Amino acid sequence: MFLDKMLEKLEYTCLQGDVHISITELVYDSRKAGKGHVFVCITGAISDGHAYIQEVVEKGVVAIVVEKDVPMPKNVTVIRVENTRQALAYMSAAYFENPAERLITIGITGTKGKTTTSYMIKTFLENTGKKVGLIGTIETIIGDKVIPANNTTPESYILQKTFAQMVEAGCECVVMEASSQGLMLHRMDGFTFDYGIFTNLEPDHIGENEHKDFDDYLSCKSKLFRQCKVGLVNIDDSHAERILQGHTCEVETYGFSEKADIRATDVKLVHRPGYLGIAYRVEGLMNFDVDMNIPGKFNVYNSLCAIALCRHFEVETTKIQKALHSVRVKGRVELVPVSDQYSVMIDYAHNAMSLQSLLTTLREYNPKRLICLFGCGGNRSRSRRFEMGEISSNMADLTVVTSDNPRFEEPQDIINDIIEGVKKGPGKYVEIIDRKEAIRYCIDNAREGDVIVIAGKGHEDYQEIKGVKYHMDDRELVKDILAER
Repeated sequence: MFLDKMLEKLEYTCLQGDVHISITELVYDSRKAGKGHVFVCITGAISDGHAYIQEVVEKGVVAIVVEKDVPMPKNVTVIRVENTRQALAYMSAAYFENPAERLITIGITGTKGKTTTSYMIKTFLENTGKKVGLIGTIETIIGDKVIPANNTTPESYILQKTFAQMVEAGCECVVMEASSQGLMLHRMDGFTFDYGIFTNLEPDHIGENEHKDFDDYLSCKSKLFRQCKVGLVNIDDSHAERILQGHTCEVETYGFSEKADIRATDVKLVHRPGYLGIAYRVEGLMNFDVDMNIPGKFNVYNSLCAIALCRHFEVETTKIQKALHSVRVKGRVELVPVSDQYSVMIDYAHNAMSLQSLLTTLREYNPKRLICLFGCGGNRSRSRRFEMGEISSNMADLTVVTSDNPRFEEPQDIINDIIEGVKKGPGKYVEIIDRKEAIRYCIDNAREGDVIVIAGKGHEDYQEIKGVKYHMDDRELVKDILAER
């Protein structure tokens, strides 16, 4: 591909050389640079691509794209742009021949619910016979190929490459989580989403190397609605109006509000031994009953959002009902079949906000006892440990404190911090450092009507200790414990 073809949708200045030169590969990692490549200098939190210009030129790069003043290397085309991350996104789209134009693209943004909603949408659309790709926090799915995720929203080059692979695999649609970081770092520039979805907004990802404040966080989320054709928005969220400021898309709303285009009414919690679910009626642009085997009122929003989208695909009501009755999302209030007498579930709640939301949801089902097992990650904020410990003690009848990903800290030190928080509340607690033995304790001591939640790791299938990731999956631990009994 010629360089000028890759640059055709960008504003740029050619400082040196010829833009009509043949390019063999587009790279932004200096370690992968080679003969005939174009190298885009990305300024990151840890390193700056501009510092590697001489190195990549020596490897045979024929063009570089910069956003800063740099010494001009000889015999190399130099392109100046305002933002190299944005340039990488547009160049990547062109390099892979704009694969998003051959897919129906669905982007989901919000603080909570992105993962669950994306899996619901995938399930719904697949029930209509469509082949659907997925990109998100847990994994990327391309046909039968499943790739564990490193970032919720991958770098633009990887994203466009993934789109191209989905097209090649015969996918018709892609549903993806559009993170605030991804939007801020221009990873989704270079194409327009067919559908943009907003779930909700709460303070999160604010701090060093993330968002400077809540306004910045909100502003980045809102970009999606200036980059999609149709926006589906949770009208009940207090930030919905600000999210839509300056929007360029058609807007449709969902929620509990009478103003919502698609709304939920007559919500009922469904609770029997070994089972937690929810039922409600959909009204407005669609009218039918829903019975869902995922607990929590927040999952009404997630499912309602998915229903609102599927209306645009003319998915039959019976297929939506069937899909909702069987949908499961790994590590998101995931019910694990253990007993008909009590309920066991696995959830990714790993900070104070998500743990409080989870336990509040489970309390609504009036369990005989609510048992919360969790640990905290090492080399992360200590305040999180105190907060989570206090929340669990205030909301659960029994807190089982165990190990999570200790990383380079001693597990006992982390547990001691959690217990300091636990002691501020009235709940009982036990500490069992070995996670499998902690889960065994919960199962061995379960009573009829109990709800046991194994929190913190969710979909993760590893435990990180001293820089090494060892295989460990909470689902497998439960299965092994049951087999050993």
